[in-house]
Amino acid sequence: MVRELVPDAFWQRVAPLLPPAQPKKKLGRPRADDRAALEAIVFVLRSGIPWEMLPRKQFGLSGMTAWRRLEEWTRAGVWEQLQARLLDELGLRGKVDFSRAAIDSSSVRASKRGPFTGPSPTDRAKAGSKHHLLVEAHGLPLTESVTAANVHDTHELFPLVDSVPAVRMPSGQRRFRPGKLHADKAYASRKNRSGLRLRSIAARIARPGVESKERLGRYRWVVERTLAWKNQLRRLRVRDERRDDVHFGLLVLGCCVMLLRRLCPHIC
Repeated sequence: MVRELVPDAFWQRVAPLLPPAQPKKKLGRPRADDRAALEAIVFVLRSGIPWEMLPRKQFGLSGMTAWRRLEEWTRAGVWEQLQARLLDELGLRGKVDFSRAAIDSSSVRASKRGPFTGPSPTDRAKAGSKHHLLVEAHGLPLTESVTAANVHDTHELFPLVDSVPAVRMPSGQRRFRPGKLHADKAYASRKNRSGLRLRSIAARIARPGVESKERLGRYRWVVERTLAWKNQLRRLRVRDERRDDVHFGLLVLGCCVMLLRRLCPHIC
């Protein structure tokens, strides 16, 4: 059975967040349907094809129209709002576990360069970017960011921790701070440990020459699995967008797709 690109459960959550269409200054073609545009965007995200190769007969709009709609919705902050709403739904169902969290990154090649690209230390100094993810205990993405490939992971620790949205829980107040944070040796520093302590987060960061990979890897593997899920969305394996905001929008949308799969596993 082939699953829909944008099932009803997905569209019902996205539609209220979309900005109203601006009136056209002159007569011309009618505006393409928003749901068809979202289906085209998700198709490109999953397949990784260039925008100009989008099959127009199948979606009823061109690849450039889909790209412009993606750019418009990214500027309006639609994907961040959608991620926060999905996390709230999951939180109310008791599926968001803040007892611990994990952080890590993965590098992607940036074929067209652009902002937030730099020489990749893992890809023969070719231009690349990094995707940074912070996930909860089961691997659900809480927040994400994009930097140049030559930016050290440790610089994104506190920006990610501080950008976690306040998630509704089955009872009590909203929560946005994990009890513990697991990270590899790239994040090991006194500054990071003291900063987490000030935020009432227990640091579970591997110390070079002290902890083994096996010990802390029991909890840190979930973020590596989420990065693998992210790479199943082929448009995120390589950065083909010169615009950093559009590329980040695709990354957030990809995380929303992962959250929706956990929320509605039977249809997504």
